[in-house]
Amino acid sequence: MSPQTTRSVSFLSGNIALVEGAIKAGCLFYAGYPITPSTEIAESFARRMPQIGGVYIQMEDEIGSIGAVLGASWAGVKSMTATSGPGFSLMMEHIGLAVMLETPCVIVDVQRGGPSTGLPTLPAQSDVMQARWGSHGTYEIIALSPNSPNEAYMHAIKAFNLSEQYRVPVIILMDECVGHMYEKVKIPTEDQITILSRKTPRNTEHYLPYEPDDDLIPPMAIAGEGFRFHVTGLTHDERGYPIATREAQNKYVLRLSDKIRKNEEKIREVEQFFTDDAEVVVVSFGITSRPALRAVRTARQEGLKAGLIRLVTIWPFPEKTIRDVAQKAKGFVVAEMNYGQIFYEVERCASGKPTILSPNLGGEAHTSDEILTRIRQVT
Repeated sequence: MSPQTTRSVSFLSGNIALVEGAIKAGCLFYAGYPITPSTEIAESFARRMPQIGGVYIQMEDEIGSIGAVLGASWAGVKSMTATSGPGFSLMMEHIGLAVMLETPCVIVDVQRGGPSTGLPTLPAQSDVMQARWGSHGTYEIIALSPNSPNEAYMHAIKAFNLSEQYRVPVIILMDECVGHMYEKVKIPTEDQITILSRKTPRNTEHYLPYEPDDDLIPPMAIAGEGFRFHVTGLTHDERGYPIATREAQNKYVLRLSDKIRKNEEKIREVEQFFTDDAEVVVVSFGITSRPALRAVRTARQEGLKAGLIRLVTIWPFPEKTIRDVAQKAKGFVVAEMNYGQIFYEVERCASGKPTILSPNLGGEAHTSDEILTRIRQVT
């Protein structure tokens, strides 16, 4: 390979790899509050931001953190924050505000065991449904789930691209295992990645801040650059002015949802292993997908026709993928570090096929033997 296309390789934890990926994507503002097991993200940004001309602020709490992130985004800067379970709960109202204001930003949730303080230093996958439904109202969200430090790096870039493209907050649901795991990270060169920026309006005279283009996404003005616009969390018209009518609510909220729903195939990312002939299909994500793949390979060595669907994008949920595989499969196993969250989504899409849960309430990741036992139960 030529020097221009050769990747460099670093040995990084998932948390630090994510920071480097975010910087590669153009992130220049970080506001956050330290919380285990995401604290290394804040620490790394505190060191790196002055080096690249960016801004790091430690806020008084997670509510202030995401509020600052939204303000920075409207000032034209790619911005992000990171937290874990209890802090993620505090951010929910402002995540709804970000959706309503169509504010691009990235929110990282390095998940740990709960409820409440739970297992501050140990893994779980307990915030999956909160990421989707934690704020109130009708809305759509994008959530990614890396299963390695290398993916943490690449998913940071992907998250910023999606947030800018669709004017929506994007959540990275990372497991504590991945955040603290050290592995090789292949750093791509400039010509090996794509960095997207938001659409901006062309003139200041007739700008309507919430008038969408044909793709249902309006260009986004930057504060201080001569545009006149109004920003509110209230239901509003194309001018951004509050309007409390059923017609306005239906029109605006439908567009907020449809800009994600109608682009689901473009956003969706899954990995499939051995699903062409699989009779029992494991569905998993994040760190759990790694022992799940080993379990599937062991099952096939035993003569069992097992396969794996790994959710790289959890939200929007890849319904079509599950429904397509369900046409041939005899049943599903859902392996996740909780007591059943994605399980109910898979069961809904499984066309009546038997679906069983391989639960794990956190503390340690699944073993492949635990998942293999569930595979045998279906077959």
